[in-house]
Parts: sequence; structure tokens; C-alpha cells
Amino acid sequence: MRKEKLFNTSLFKRLMVYMKPYKWTFVGLMISVVLLAIFGAIRPYILQQAIDNNIEKKLVEGFLPYIILMGGILLLEVIFQLLFIYYASWLGQSVVKDVRTKLFNYILSFRMKYFDNSSVGVLITRSVTDMERIADIFGEGFFMIFRDLLTMLVVASVMIFMNWKLSVIVFLMLPIILYATRLFQKYMKKAFEEVRNEVSNLNSFVQERLTGMKILQLFTREDTEYKKFKEINERHQNAWLKTVFYNSVFFPIAELSSSITIGLVAWYGGLDLILRNESTLGDLTAFIMMIPMLFRPLRQIADKFNTLQMGMVAADRVFKVLDTTSHIDNNGTVEIGHLKGNIDFKKVYFNYVEDEPVLKGISFSVKPGETVALVGPSGAGKSTVFQLLLRFYQPGAGRILLDGVDIAQALPDAVRSRIGIVPQDTVLFADTILENIRYGRPGASDNEVRAAARAAAADEFIERLPQGYATFVGERGVRLSGGQQQRLAIARAILKKPAILLLDEATSALDAESETLVQQAL
Repeated sequence: MRKEKLFNTSLFKRLMVYMKPYKWTFVGLMISVVLLAIFGAIRPYILQQAIDNNIEKKLVEGFLPYIILMGGILLLEVIFQLLFIYYASWLGQSVVKDVRTKLFNYILSFRMKYFDNSSVGVLITRSVTDMERIADIFGEGFFMIFRDLLTMLVVASVMIFMNWKLSVIVFLMLPIILYATRLFQKYMKKAFEEVRNEVSNLNSFVQERLTGMKILQLFTREDTEYKKFKEINERHQNAWLKTVFYNSVFFPIAELSSSITIGLVAWYGGLDLILRNESTLGDLTAFIMMIPMLFRPLRQIADKFNTLQMGMVAADRVFKVLDTTSHIDNNGTVEIGHLKGNIDFKKVYFNYVEDEPVLKGISFSVKPGETVALVGPSGAGKSTVFQLLLRFYQPGAGRILLDGVDIAQALPDAVRSRIGIVPQDTVLFADTILENIRYGRPGASDNEVRAAARAAAADEFIERLPQGYATFVGERGVRLSGGQQQRLAIARAILKKPAILLLDEATSALDAESETLVQQAL
């Protein structure tokens, strides 16, 4: 069994590719990191010099330059700290903006089969929550860890330069805290993976139940779903409590190690000062000041490593979606010009699930101007024929021709742009009636939208609404009846002016009078 890495360097390198457009910001941040580490380590040295050269000797002369120098360094430290924090977060958000845009664009090209087998809640988590965790890699993770490591290196170097004996005492305690930090990182990585899994489960469950709330209440499943939610929520809580437990164990150990080290330095340095006069009061003061600067970054690194791990887990999940090979072949070379409307299915086979065929060598032809009905029981494959014609799925065998051109040799967009469909399940977006109809042809004028609405017998009910075409339909059109939603879907298809119009039980929610009007318009 291969040992799992604490940090996936290949994944991090892949993420760093998205930082190339912002390389100068990255360079500026690295310079700030170096300067902050130097500023932090030089302050104790200045204090040591002031104590040994002036305070201990009670000399006023030459004391003022130390004060001015210390004040200047503190001011510079504040300025660079502000720049560092702001631009680290800015860089993180910029990278995430680019990754999120690429992810959404990638999802738009997935086959329908991918969505059939994937949870919408999980995809929402990848596109929103996981993205924020990736931003934290830069804003609170990588740069912070690098700064802390560099600060420790500079502080350790200054310690050795000032007093190597006291430095040895400090360094003897480091292995303990380093070992504790490594164990902490190992267990936290596993805990955060569990947290992300439970977050995805929680999002998926809530999204599905909210979407299907009518069915849930219709079958009086409130108590059952409440109990399921409590179980998922409890698992989510337990996953988070593991991270809390590891934190509650590690940080007291780190704090205790720092306090013990300060005590040892004070004891040995004090004896050395009194008995051998090799250490100075300035050395003791500077070391007591630098020990927290050496140990605190270790605690912070462990804490920031948590953030980094959460971001890396999130990045891994996002890249798994980006690595998905679930696209309709988009390498068509044949141009589809003006479409007359000839449709030919030639011995087409298809199945959603392996060894469970839906279409078994179906063949038929439709001529331009013809109205053809597909009749059969539920599950016979009527809607599947439409899905294949629109290239949402690819046939297992056989050919589908439009005006004699195999649609497998054409770009999916070229095929879909010439076909209109009114699906069984009407989908409306949280926008106005006007924009929902115009979705069929974004460049259409208001008059063209109204004409399509009249053809779909929708104009009458729209005009009766207080805000008419400016009426907001709500999420998925919840403010409209099923028949009203269906008429808007028909209007949207009509507005597209397609060469081929597919109606998948498009008038099932209409009354007899409205259905007659729509049929006459079509």
C-alpha cells in the first residue's frame, strides 16, 4: 500500500499554473515575505545592542539612534504587512476567479449522461464552497507558511550569531515541537478530507429536498427527511469535532514547549551571566523575545497548514471535475448551412445503462414540412430520440442524418442552433417573462417576443399580470402555473425560428382551448 503524502506537490504545481498571469504580484509578495522576516528578526538584535551598550551602562549618549531605528523598522513592518495581507488575498481571489470560470465553462460542455450520474449539490459545492477554500491557499496558506518558515530561519541565524550556547538550548526543544507538528498535519489532513465529504453530502441532500419540496410534503415525508438530515448533520459535526480535538491537543503542547524553553534560557543564561559573565543582559532579553518568534511560527504553520490542506483537498476535487472526460465529440468538420429539415435515423441503437437497450436498431425518415408523431408507452424511447437528435447523447451504433449529413460529423452547437424543442419538464430561470422567452433568441426585439407569446397562446395571461412581461417568474418559474410555464416554453421555442421543432408532450399541461390555439399557431 502506497504511503499517502502529507502534501501533494504535483497538485500544487498544477494550481500554480493559474498564477502565471499574476507573476509580478507573486514576485512582490515574495519580496515582502523576505523583508518581513528580516524586520522581525532584527528588532531583538537592536534591543540587545541598546541594553548592552546604553541601558546596562546607564549611558544616554547614542541611545536615541536605537529608538529611531526601532521606530523606522516597526513602521516599515506595518506597511509591508498591510501590502502582504491585501495582495495575498487579492491573488487568491484572482486565481479562483479564473479557475471558477474555467470550471463552469467546462461543465457547460458535459454530456447529459454526466449530469444523470452526478449530484447537482456536489457540483454546486465544487463551484462555490471549494473555490473559496482554494482562495485560502494563497490568502492564508502558502504565503503565510513561507513567511513563517523564513522568519524561523532568520531568527535562528540571529540567535547563533548572538550567543551559540543559548541557541543550543533553544534548538534542543525544536525536535519535540517539529514531531508534534508532523503528527498534527497527518491527522488533520485525514480529518479535513472527511469534513469536505460531509459538506458535499450535506449540500447535495439539502439541494435535492428543497427542489423536491412539493413531493416531500405530498407524501408526508417531513419526519423521515428530518431524521435523515439529522444523521448527515451529525456526521458533519463529528468530522469537524475531530479537527477541533486535534487543535486542542496540539496547541497547548506547542505553548508548553515555548514556555519551558524560555525558562531554560532564563535559568542557564542567568547563571552564565552571574558566574561566568559570558552572556549579557541584552542576550537574555533578546532571546526571551526571539523564542516566541521561533516557536509561534511553528504553531502558526500547523494552523495555516490546516487551511492549506483544506484548500488542497478542495483543489483536488475541482481538478477531478476538470479531468472528467464526459464531452460530446466536438471535432466536427462538416458545415451545416441552411437546413431544409430532412431527418433520417438509420439502425440506431442506444442504452443509458449497459445491457439495457432503449433503442434497438430504430430507423425512420421525416421529410421537410411533415408533422410526425412518435407514439408508444412510457419508457419506449420517444424522448430518447429527441435527445440523440440534439446530440445530448451519442448512439451506440447507427447513424442520424440531417439533410444527408451525419450529425456525428458536425459540431453540436451547429445542430442544436437549428433545432427547437419544448421538453416535458419546463425549465424557466429566475428572471422576467420577457427574458425567459428571449432566451430562445437573445437578439430578438420586444415585438418579436410578444409575437411568439401570442403564437403560444401566452400573451393573454401575461397581459393580465400586474407587471406584464416584466413579471419575475421566480426560481424555476414557481410563481406560474404548469400550463403558463409550458406556454412560455413553447413561445421560447417558436421565437428561435428553428428549421425543426420537437415537441415532447409540449401541451400536456394545457387546457383543450389553449392546446387548439397553440396547434393552429404551430
